[in-house]
Amino acid sequence: MLNLGILISGRGSNMEAILKSIKRNKIPIKPAIVISNKADARGLKIAQKFGIKTEVIESREFKGSRWEYDKKIIDALTRHKVTPQNGLVCLAGFMRIISPEFVERYRNRIINIHPALLPSFPGLDAQRQALDYGAKYSGCTVHFVDSGVDTGPIILQAVVKIKDSDTEESLSKRILAKEHQTYAKAVRLFAEKRIKVSGRRAVII
Repeated sequence: MLNLGILISGRGSNMEAILKSIKRNKIPIKPAIVISNKADARGLKIAQKFGIKTEVIESREFKGSRWEYDKKIIDALTRHKVTPQNGLVCLAGFMRIISPEFVERYRNRIINIHPALLPSFPGLDAQRQALDYGAKYSGCTVHFVDSGVDTGPIILQAVVKIKDSDTEESLSKRILAKEHQTYAKAVRLFAEKRIKVSGRRAVII
């Protein structure tokens, strides 16, 4: 069975949705470890309620390179058997850009979710970007992580219609509900070996 590692920095709502879906739908993957770069991340307590092991690898005072920090993450993943051969790493509100070395080590085994329909509105404040641009639709995108920012092969997307009355808060709330559904579905597809990457395309089998 595949082993799952989840990286968080905050509330962990997408992590919680994934863990609930695994428990409810019996997705063939074992949640092995939740790692946070912040000791006060609320998601740590949620993971512990699910009986998942947790580790904190604090990044705030870390003075080394991204790769030096990521090696600590990889060491923790390896200890819990989340390896490039039998593991999946989910970024769930992990507020760090991971190093190219980490990406290469776990190629096509790291996935992330972004609150916009990529390639539109990458990076921070995607909901605000969509509103400022006057977009009529936004949503969320689950994608493989590559060495760019929100540029990896797209696995799944879900669309949210933008209302004229939307604020950043109201739009974010509706997108987040879609994120919870879409991310869990992507984890299931990966665990069932139904995603094939061909160049820039992630094909659902």
